[in-house]
Amino acid sequence: MNRPSGSLISFMSNLVKANGGINCAQGIPGFEPPKELISELVSAVQTPIHQYPAGNGNPKLRELVSSGLCGNCGLKAENVLVTNGATEAISLIYLYLRQKTAGAFTVMSFDPVYESYANLPKIYGDRFLCEYPDESGSFDFDSIENRVKNEKVNLILLCSPGNPLGKIWKKEEISRLYEICKKCGANLVFDAVYSDLYFGEKPYLPFELVDETLFVVSAFSKMLSITGWRVGYIVGATQHIENLAKIHDYTGLCTPSVLQAAIAGYLEKNDFGSDYLAFLRGKVSVSFKIMHSALEKSGFFMPSIDGGYFVWAKIPQKFDDGFKFAMDLYESKKVGTVPGIHFSEKGNNFIRISVAKDAAEIEEAATRIADFVKL
Repeated sequence: MNRPSGSLISFMSNLVKANGGINCAQGIPGFEPPKELISELVSAVQTPIHQYPAGNGNPKLRELVSSGLCGNCGLKAENVLVTNGATEAISLIYLYLRQKTAGAFTVMSFDPVYESYANLPKIYGDRFLCEYPDESGSFDFDSIENRVKNEKVNLILLCSPGNPLGKIWKKEEISRLYEICKKCGANLVFDAVYSDLYFGEKPYLPFELVDETLFVVSAFSKMLSITGWRVGYIVGATQHIENLAKIHDYTGLCTPSVLQAAIAGYLEKNDFGSDYLAFLRGKVSVSFKIMHSALEKSGFFMPSIDGGYFVWAKIPQKFDDGFKFAMDLYESKKVGTVPGIHFSEKGNNFIRISVAKDAAEIEEAATRIADFVKL
């Protein structure tokens, strides 16, 4: 079968949705949202809150993001714009910075690359540069600085923990990237969507660095297992947020009022979801260990993974085509995964597997993958 155009995440996930099986392709949480959040939603629905909210977001939610989720960094509600998920947030920043830039626009990210980071430049006809790690998974920051300067990079996109590879970037690495951007006149977007899902030490989040150079993007999708709600946000310098809100008026207009109110009520009354997040980390960690162990026994290789939803796995040596592997695996065992070529030019023999499901379902998926490899 020829490789389809468009998102391979959507393609593989839609196969499962249409024909059945276990969906380890899309990052859809197999967990219910916190019951307290659903109670807040029921309450919100019964209030007169069904018309357009403020375009920049529910005031209480913006205040809670700046004062609670961002920590004690001196940020205010004016530094927050509520968006239709993190995907719109990244797209808004991209469009905003691009229209501010005279001449060519150049984007950089780090292999393997989340699909939006590489495909936004394609959509706009811009240039995309990819930095590749060494064998230890590290990056040469002197080389990055030279490339940013010489290639006139305008924007760097970074996710920690990453997607598809759950690398957590260290504070000193993020600070170095920030300094490179500041020195070279580039902007840095830090994608924190998976920041609550880590297997060891809590990730560093650079809210203290937010200024004209750095934006932080996140969402409640993974944090509260509500990917269908599409509520995200941008944290940035006040002037940036004001200008982004003007563009948002013509692209997304606003985020659903009822959903924003429910999230604000939940965060305010439940210590920003601390109990649910502890539960969620535990569930994902157990499922990750089950899949990781089973894949190792079946001859897969996996680089170091520190957090997130996914296992980034090199297929056993007897297979040489990740796309064919993923298609044959689904055809034979009805387990949906994503071919690694979707995330990396060097990912032809990799697949991405979502483990954001209960342990029993992950055990079944791992068993089916092991059985397929033995065929």
